[in-house]
Amino acid sequence: MEVADILHEQGDRFLDRYRASFSYQQLKAFRAIGKCRTPELGGHLDACPQCGQKRCDRPPAISYNSCRNRHCPKCQTQARERWLAAREQELLPTRYFHVVFTVPHELNVLALENARVFYELLFTASAATAIQVARDPQHLGAEIGMLSILHTWGQNLLLHPHIHCVIPRGGLSPQRSRWIHSPYPFFLPAKVLSRVFRGKFLAGLKRLYRRKQLCSSGPASLLRDPKQFALLLRRLHRHDWVVYAKPALGDPSQVLRYLGRYTHRVAISNHRLVSFDGELVTFRWRDYARGSKQKMMTLTATEFLRRFFLHVLPKGFVRIRYFGFLANRWRADMLAFARQLLGAAPVVAVELAPPASALWRCPQCGARMVILRRFTAVELRYPFFDSS
Repeated sequence: MEVADILHEQGDRFLDRYRASFSYQQLKAFRAIGKCRTPELGGHLDACPQCGQKRCDRPPAISYNSCRNRHCPKCQTQARERWLAAREQELLPTRYFHVVFTVPHELNVLALENARVFYELLFTASAATAIQVARDPQHLGAEIGMLSILHTWGQNLLLHPHIHCVIPRGGLSPQRSRWIHSPYPFFLPAKVLSRVFRGKFLAGLKRLYRRKQLCSSGPASLLRDPKQFALLLRRLHRHDWVVYAKPALGDPSQVLRYLGRYTHRVAISNHRLVSFDGELVTFRWRDYARGSKQKMMTLTATEFLRRFFLHVLPKGFVRIRYFGFLANRWRADMLAFARQLLGAAPVVAVELAPPASALWRCPQCGARMVILRRFTAVELRYPFFDSS
C-alpha cells in the first residue's frame, strides 16, 4: 500500500477537481510520486560481483529509478541517512534539548496563501526567541546554537505548521571564555519562550501586512480589511501559544537517532496506510489531544490527496536550518571552539563513506551490488529499441 497506488487509481479525478488551485511545485511532486520506481523514469540492472546474484525487484530483472522528490514517501530513507552521517561529526559532547514552536490554527488561512513568507517568519521568530531568552542573564546568559526543522502537518494530514528545534544543553559565555550549562531540565522556561515567540511572530505579521507582502485571497479574503486583521491579532495576543520542551536527550548517538525521526519526514509515510478500496483510504494516526491514542481515519481518495499535497513546499525552500553559533557561516570554527571549552578532543575530518544501509546489498551474500547496465525510459518501453 503506497501513496503512489492512490495516485494511480484516483489521480486523474483529483486533478480534475483541484488543478486550478494547484501550484507548479505541487504538480511537479504529483507527477514525480506517480512515476517513482516505474519504467517511466528508466532503470538499471544490478548484479553481485561475488556470487553473481542479479537483483530482481520485479520481472524483468531491472530496478526502476527513484524520483528523488523531497515529498515522495519512498525517496527519503537514503537522503536521511546521508544527512545524518554528515552531521555525526558536528555533535558536541553534551546533552541536547528538543523544543517545538507552534502557531495557532487561526493562522492557517494565511499560511495556505503565503507559504514562503509565513514559514520564513516561523523560522526567524522561533530562532530569535530562543536566542534572545538564552542570552538573558536571568535565564542562561549564553549564546546558543540550534538546528531547526519545519513540519507543516499534523497526524491527520491537516495543516499544522510548527518548528522542531534541537539545541545543545548550554552555550558560550558572553566573553566566550567558558561553556555555560543550562540549569533547567527543559532548556528554558516554556512560558517565557511562548510569550516572546508570540510577540515576535505577531510583530512580523504586522510588518508583512503593512508592507503588503501578505496575500489575502480565498479563505483569507476577510483579512483584507485592516480592522479584521487587527481584530485577529488582538484575539491571538490574548491566548498563550504552544511551545513544548522535552527533557534533555542522551548521548550524541541517541541524538542522531532522534534526529532521524524528524529531518526527512513527509506528510505521511507508506507504512501508516492501512487500506484502499479504490474510493476510500484508511490510515493510522495519533490523537495527541487525547493522550496520543492511536486511531484509524478514513477519507475519500480525493480528500486524502488534497491533504497530502497541502504540504508541498515552495521551490527552493530550505526546511532544515541552523542558527546562533551553529549558523552556516561560522559553524565549523564555533564547533571546534565549543569542543575546546567542553574539554573534548578535536574531531579529525574524514571522508565519510555511505552508510551501510544506504548501499544496494545482495539478497544472497550481502555484498555491495554493482550496476551492469542502465536503461532509459524509452528502452524499457520498447524492449527492442537499441540506444546505440
